Amino acid sequence: MFGKFMNNYFYGKSGKGDYTKEDLPQTRTQLFWETLRTRFSGLVRLNLLYMLAWIPVMAVVGYYVMLLYSALGGLADLQSQLEAGTLAAADFAAQQAQYVDGVKAVLMQALLFLVPALAVTGPFTAGVCYVTRNWARDEHAFIWSDFRDAVKENWKQGLATSVITGFVPIIMYVCWAFYGDMAKTSSFYVIPQMLTIVLGLIWLMSLMFTYPMMVSYRLRYRDLLRNSLLLTIGRLPATVGLKLLSVMPVVLVALVSYFTPYLQWAVLIGFLYYILLGYALSRFVSASYTNAVFDKYINVKIEGAQVNRGLYNEEDEEEEESAKPEKSSDSDGENR
Repeated sequence: MFGKFMNNYFYGKSGKGDYTKEDLPQTRTQLFWETLRTRFSGLVRLNLLYMLAWIPVMAVVGYYVMLLYSALGGLADLQSQLEAGTLAAADFAAQQAQYVDGVKAVLMQALLFLVPALAVTGPFTAGVCYVTRNWARDEHAFIWSDFRDAVKENWKQGLATSVITGFVPIIMYVCWAFYGDMAKTSSFYVIPQMLTIVLGLIWLMSLMFTYPMMVSYRLRYRDLLRNSLLLTIGRLPATVGLKLLSVMPVVLVALVSYFTPYLQWAVLIGFLYYILLGYALSRFVSASYTNAVFDKYINVKIEGAQVNRGLYNEEDEEEEESAKPEKSSDSDGENR
């Protein structure tokens, strides 16, 4: 019984017939759900492999979250003492300023330690994007060997991208604090303050295109960044929507933690989701989207490049039919 189940799982049910081109998905939505169904277990294994690169990031975040939680707890104690009348208002203001400065110092230190931790993830992200790109267009890719080869081939550009990404939050934080202080004297400085945040967010969203383009085309690094930014701006609504979708589990965990007493369960479920599936699934969804964008804006302009991979195309069928040799009208039935 088990052998029959495994045969059906790997080879399909008997009597189903051969898989023909007409059985291919006709829309990208159909292609997404079909490939997700067939590659789901592979995404879990790929995610577990990808998690090895994120261990330094998780260690840094976990450590500094505990420090920030302790510092915020101290601020709450000060507020309780002030309300109870055991702490003078002047002493409260002085100690509060010390705690706030301490929180800022811890946050800055965390962002600095995140730079080398995030740098490790870049080459591995390139490997994940190569595998998910192939799966999203219903092409084969080995989880380990193709992942490893993509890491070796793209490690320089992947490393450069992740290093820049590590410095982006630092730049955003420093500029936000600097222009925020300047805005106290002139509201004009609110403009560069908000502009810095917008530019930082655009960079983070452009990563949705940077890594897939990195593993799909041979480009100079500056051209890679330029094209990624242009596609991000040109497809901004859809890109923002996909980014919001990718962080939805985090939002749900935060909402459940805030509005219900199930904080520990929410954090545990969210943690398990990202450990087992979350990152690879997010990359797979992004790959399905970027494959369509590349077909529309890049592949159609490259001579000989294939488009709509994994989708049924009637034009290809007609070309094959026209390429077949015609039968002779002679009585012997031989081809000319």
